[in-house]
Amino acid sequence: MNKTIPETREFLKELVSLVKDAKDVDIIVAPPFTALSAAAESVAGANIKIAAQDIFYEEKGAFTGEISPAMILDSGCTHVIIGHSERRQYFNETDEVINKKVKAAKKSGLGVIFCIGESLAERESGKTFDVLKREVEKGLENVGGDNVVVAYEPVWAIGTGRTAAPSQAQEAHAYIRERLRFLYGNKADENRIIYGGSVTPENVDSLMACEDVDGALVGGASLKVESFVRLVKFNTEAR
Repeated sequence: MNKTIPETREFLKELVSLVKDAKDVDIIVAPPFTALSAAAESVAGANIKIAAQDIFYEEKGAFTGEISPAMILDSGCTHVIIGHSERRQYFNETDEVINKKVKAAKKSGLGVIFCIGESLAERESGKTFDVLKREVEKGLENVGGDNVVVAYEPVWAIGTGRTAAPSQAQEAHAYIRERLRFLYGNKADENRIIYGGSVTPENVDSLMACEDVDGALVGGASLKVESFVRLVKFNTEAR
């Protein structure tokens, strides 16, 4: 929940110019609902796409405060984030609700950035893989794998300054890849699995060097143009 419409326009004006030469990387920015249309206008013709931070699973009706897939598309978005840990934690979104949102987004043609991850208590009690298995299989139940990006965001590493070590990230991502293969067979190798959890300019190179880490879902470090640009231009030699 950051940036007004003028702030969004200013941010993207600067970002567009600084990443225009970035190659072999997809850049997606996810501003608040209020700034989506302005954001889409600001990146028109640029190598940046726009995503919404959430979606509702009905097309229209008496659901005050919710935003439908058609409204998100109408705002100029190509993607939507679903199941973010904050939605699960603060708004009690269940695997079943998230699955309905994923299906609605896919039906509308939106690309899905599907978030999963364990809490500190779950990790410390050895339940990480159990949580990831449940969230992948329940959240993607009866959902095709095309145009789905999975974002692994260990809840204990979000906004805390505690980042999963590259070995921890790789271990989790490799397990997620295994679960996707269970669902989709070898086509799962085409699904990107990105890491989210206190990604910064200081640790992005080591994270991106991991075999199964295909990108980053960035929070605080994306709010300043200079750090965002550094993330986009991570050290490819490390990979």
